[in-house]
Amino acid sequence: MKKSWWKILGLVMVAISIVAGLLGPVPVLPILHETIRNIYFHVPMWFAMIILYLISVIYSIKYLNSGKVEHDLMAVEAVNTGIIFCAMGLCTGMLWANITWGEPWPNDPKLNGSAIATLMYLAYLVLRNALEEEQKRAKISAIYNIFAFPVMVVLLYILPKMTDSLHPGSGGNGTFSDLDMNDQIRPIFYTAVIGWILIGTWICSLRYRMRLIELKRNQID
Repeated sequence: MKKSWWKILGLVMVAISIVAGLLGPVPVLPILHETIRNIYFHVPMWFAMIILYLISVIYSIKYLNSGKVEHDLMAVEAVNTGIIFCAMGLCTGMLWANITWGEPWPNDPKLNGSAIATLMYLAYLVLRNALEEEQKRAKISAIYNIFAFPVMVVLLYILPKMTDSLHPGSGGNGTFSDLDMNDQIRPIFYTAVIGWILIGTWICSLRYRMRLIELKRNQID
């Protein structure tokens, strides 16, 4: 139980954010109206994804320094889990865009950047499956992963701020903090962010442990 406190905390925080996100009070806003509730679901997915990709980069660096297969397994499972949150972020974002902007995928630099970043990490997984020799696969994918992370940050957070974008905080638009975040939203929003990050880390750790079991079983066979 002592080792599982953060998992329980994550479940509780996500449960609170879901209930409060669906039933709690929200400010009356033009255009957004009740869709502002999606801030509890869409944005935390991206926070969790970024943290998981960052974990993956850290373990890719560790692998290049140590050569330990465990570090490589953690790196790839962090990406595998991050892709799940990326997909949920894209789906909730497309739903929100369809209601707010009139189409699920308008020509927006942040949306296009997110599509490129997603393909980039899917290419990382394809690269791993294309290489059979374990050490070569681990080294090449680790190097790819280290370079992919800063490119993803540029695509999602830097380029949209340098051009016109529909998203808050980009292209001269105000941020959610400026426009929509108030005492009704802010506590639930940060609860959702922390909760989903904890859940994402938990899923990653479970996938990692499963891979370790498979590795040990293969070594025995």
